[in-house]
Amino acid sequence: MNKVAVREITYLEAVREAMSQEMRQNEDVFILGEDIGVYGGAFGVTRGMIEEFGPERVRNTPISEAAIAGAAVGSALTGMRPILELQFSDFITIAMDQMVNQAAKTRYMFGGKGKVPMVLRTPAGSGTGAAAQHSQSLEAWMAHIPGLKVVQPSTAYDVKGLLKAAIDDDNPVIFYEHKLLYKTSSHVPEESYSIELGKADIKHEGTDVTIVATAIMVHKALEAAAELEKEGISAEVIDPRTIVPLDKETIINSVKKTGRLIVVHEAVQRGGIGGEIVSVIAESEAFDYLDSPIKRLGGKEVPIPYNPKLEKAAIPQVPDIIDAVKETVKYK
Repeated sequence: MNKVAVREITYLEAVREAMSQEMRQNEDVFILGEDIGVYGGAFGVTRGMIEEFGPERVRNTPISEAAIAGAAVGSALTGMRPILELQFSDFITIAMDQMVNQAAKTRYMFGGKGKVPMVLRTPAGSGTGAAAQHSQSLEAWMAHIPGLKVVQPSTAYDVKGLLKAAIDDDNPVIFYEHKLLYKTSSHVPEESYSIELGKADIKHEGTDVTIVATAIMVHKALEAAAELEKEGISAEVIDPRTIVPLDKETIINSVKKTGRLIVVHEAVQRGGIGGEIVSVIAESEAFDYLDSPIKRLGGKEVPIPYNPKLEKAAIPQVPDIIDAVKETVKYK
């Protein structure tokens, strides 16, 4: 039997491929950010792109996130489709005025006459020993703002399709790339494809409990599901992929099937997106199907520590998910 070769590339390469394909198809698409030219960006995502597209479309900027975001908003309003790279997602705090008061509001305030088709790409999360100011997960801040879309891909396949959809969107999109996922690989078709924003993916089907996990927690939830399966517990793992818009229907249908829900994210549990997902179930018909209280697993209420052991202890791990599932399943 002839075997069809399946191409695998890394998450990082998938980000680069998505941007390159979009830039070849549309001259209005360009990238801007600190050291993204010859250096290739803080994590090497844009390496080699300046050689193909030149410095006009791969634009190095001064070290000012507010200025970079402002330039992106302005160019988007005048018809371009900028992709803005921030070196660490923590630095979005410096660009908040442009993102929250300008990018998110402009289309609404001008009755749709001014579109803001821009993507803010940025590495997020802990696990690299980068400590408190370079390891945060602040996506719930962005999800709170009307007018912003928020994406958190967990696989190389998803990152390519979602980024292309984000670039084609006429609204500002915050695109979080987890640092620890950059070197992970999966099947990614070479041809162009998009994944609809607001469409969750069931990464693993199950019948006893639903685990909704975001970003790198998807992989931890899948590890937990594999371990639980050995003990006869069937866990369904749902990756929302975009938290704004959120695919409520897929989550509700899964909870109606399993009767149990656990939400896992890396961001600090208090005020995190987990609370929003729990509310979705509490306010839906799925609430009547629950056989046990819902559980949330999120980061501890501390800045991310530099010490590797403490850094690991600050966010949910596979054993935490397994324990939560067992407790939920045993509930009478």
